[in-house]
Amino acid sequence: MTLNEQRQAMRHLLDEHNPADAMAVHFAFYYADNKTALRPFPPDAPQAEGYVSFSRTGIDLFRPLVMMRLPVHNMQRSAEMIYDTLQPDTPVILNIPEHYAPLVRAFFAIETEEKLILFALRQTLFEPVINVLITQDVGANGLPRFVIRDRQHDNLPVASAGLNWQSPRFAEISVSTHPQYRRQGYGRSVVAAMANHLLNSGRTPLYTASDYNAASIQLAQQVGFTDTLSRQLLIYGSLKPQPELGK
Repeated sequence: MTLNEQRQAMRHLLDEHNPADAMAVHFAFYYADNKTALRPFPPDAPQAEGYVSFSRTGIDLFRPLVMMRLPVHNMQRSAEMIYDTLQPDTPVILNIPEHYAPLVRAFFAIETEEKLILFALRQTLFEPVINVLITQDVGANGLPRFVIRDRQHDNLPVASAGLNWQSPRFAEISVSTHPQYRRQGYGRSVVAAMANHLLNSGRTPLYTASDYNAASIQLAQQVGFTDTLSRQLLIYGSLKPQPELGK
């Protein structure tokens, strides 16, 4: 099957209007063809039962980003799909729905695991922040970025908001604030500028934060983001040797 045929076979597995599926949709359907590998199951069926995707990103040069939608109610079938796709001991980054945790913990050697809260901007709570210090440029991934610089200190980047990814309906905002300039509203200002930019482009801004990162969660809420109640796991690990299933 061609890549487009694989995508067509997988479309019913993801909801392009649902923030919880937005990142998976981006990497399955809109990410660069030359950096994407898809494994729908069964391989040649017009409608897939599940899939695993591999994306080469800037997150880690040596680990692909792996996302999946599998029949997790059937552990053995899901395991068959995983082992048909991945080689044991190959380092990967997994981004999966939280309810996939039992499956992943059973078959993957986990190095680190982080729970992410997914926020979506609620327009009725959003108020643009006017800050004349904000400038717009382009991030390393070629997507827009909004920056505040300290012009008295060699144009030091004080805070910046970029995009981890964007697709036709959604985009995920990232933010970085220099430690010396935190708790002064700079992070909120650049995130609000990016959110306003995305709204003007017709996209819904998304924001993720680790469940333990109170400062990041507070920033999101101050801008007008609300909890979607979706939880994702970001896992660094590798597939264990294949067990003897069914015994």
